[in-house]
Amino acid sequence: MPYFSYSGYDAKGKSTKGTIEAGSSIQAVDRLTERGIVVVDVKLAEDKKGSSAKIKLLPLEQHIFFCRSLASYLKSGLPLADSLRIMSKQARDKNMKPVMEKILAEVEGGRKFHTALSESGAFRESLWRVAESGEQSGTLISVLNEAADEFKLEDDLHRKIRGAMTYPIVMAIVGIGVVAFMLTYVVPKISELFEDMHQSLPLPTRMLIAMSDFISNFGLWILLAILIFWVFMKRTGRRINMPFMRGIRDQLTLALVMSHISTLLKSGIPLVQALRMASSMDTKKDRWIEAADMVKAGHRFDKALEKIGMPEDTVAVVRVGEMGGELAEALTNVSDQSREIAQSRMERVSTLLEPIMVLSLGVSVGFIVLAILTPVFDLAGIVR
Repeated sequence: MPYFSYSGYDAKGKSTKGTIEAGSSIQAVDRLTERGIVVVDVKLAEDKKGSSAKIKLLPLEQHIFFCRSLASYLKSGLPLADSLRIMSKQARDKNMKPVMEKILAEVEGGRKFHTALSESGAFRESLWRVAESGEQSGTLISVLNEAADEFKLEDDLHRKIRGAMTYPIVMAIVGIGVVAFMLTYVVPKISELFEDMHQSLPLPTRMLIAMSDFISNFGLWILLAILIFWVFMKRTGRRINMPFMRGIRDQLTLALVMSHISTLLKSGIPLVQALRMASSMDTKKDRWIEAADMVKAGHRFDKALEKIGMPEDTVAVVRVGEMGGELAEALTNVSDQSREIAQSRMERVSTLLEPIMVLSLGVSVGFIVLAILTPVFDLAGIVR
């Protein structure tokens, strides 16, 4: 249960304050009243030890589950607090359960739902913004479903990227492992045999022995450097952008941002605010902030997109939608088109990478076999 801090007066009229554990602020007031305390103020507090564990942003899967489940309960006629209570009891995830309990406590304490979402720190700003719009317009169920669809789209795109790169990455790891094994275990044994012959070795064999010596001497240091680099990239949140993936990522980013802006506009969020909120989905967020500033200054949205360097076809579709009063639908069309282009390119890249990786592995192993067998054949010729 969460803890609540309170201030008030005891039975003797002296001011008092402290913390109490309760399921909600109402329950906290009831318990304090039973103790003879007149409550002046009560609010959600840190845990009893006074330490507040930082709640991490929940993953997309949890966002989708939260929106779908809550919309389903609300659609069935359950009040918001009862729906949150059921979801809190059913939550099995160690990160989700305390978040649900905290939101439930604040809603039962009289806070607005979107405020509780915002202060939980576990959900994206876009979710509690559309929840605020849904509360004000009485369309909370529909905006939750739209938000779930948006998060599902983003999650699907991320999965497609991982799926397209899984096979090439596995092939690369297997190839590197096979070559490393041969260079560190097989080649040293063969090189000892060649040294005992005191014979001049061909260039491929000398190159192979040199590579084997290098891997044997510095292989562990190379692995350590790769591990340190991976940890650094993981903690800083940086990514290695491969050149052949740049165009795909640009299309995916455009699809996500446009779809997100469309969802926000349908939920009643103004365009300027929607642009600022959606900018967090792009690594080049400054361009969307610039577009928002231009729209705020009175420029048309299509002109702002043209200014920040969006493709001509995107600008044309947005222009038609904006002039026809159907901007949200136009942005959805742009998102769908960009997603289809990205998917087509991913399939093409994946199809090309598979034979390239197989060929690379074959060439590497073939070179090692050739470098080993060439001096053997030369020796056989000398013997004859």
